[in-house]
Amino acid sequence: MQKKRCDLSWGMRGGRIPEKVLSYHDTRWGKPEHRDGELFAMLVLEGMQAGVSWNLILEKEENFRAAFDGFDPETVAGYGEEKIEELMQNKGIIRNRKKIEAAVANAKAFLKVQEEFGSFDKFIWSFTGGKVIDHHLKDVKDMPAKDELSEKISAELRRRGFKFVGPTIVYSYLQGIGVINDHWEFCDFR
Repeated sequence: MQKKRCDLSWGMRGGRIPEKVLSYHDTRWGKPEHRDGELFAMLVLEGMQAGVSWNLILEKEENFRAAFDGFDPETVAGYGEEKIEELMQNKGIIRNRKKIEAAVANAKAFLKVQEEFGSFDKFIWSFTGGKVIDHHLKDVKDMPAKDELSEKISAELRRRGFKFVGPTIVYSYLQGIGVINDHWEFCDFR
């Protein structure tokens, strides 16, 4: 019996859904993530996604992980102009200077949050008391692009020096790390 999924038509290529989109939906999206390394990785990837498709980010994810030293925040925080220029020449990633510089700024801010809270995980999940928000969606039209929570977290992240963390990016980030579960009610991967 074929498993039921959310509408993944956004990720279709040539009339089919690529394996990376299926894998992301089935194993990562909406699943609670608590590892700081992955929380940072997703923050960078979501920032890189601004203005492009998530499908493109998934296609380039391995390249991003290699180019950004496995998304180790301490390493990324230490990137200088030479490394930024190297990244600007890397055809395997999104070569947008503002986004790359934002990744460096975000690594520095991320480390400060870790220092203050003990982990980024404690910080980001504190906004919901450690609970997953499940919207029990029945249709794609029910899914917001942002909400009160993403606006609150966005403001707090910006206050702490994070970049490319507007409410829409933050909402997508919260979905990606499982703080928000927006899988459709009938989806077998809830």
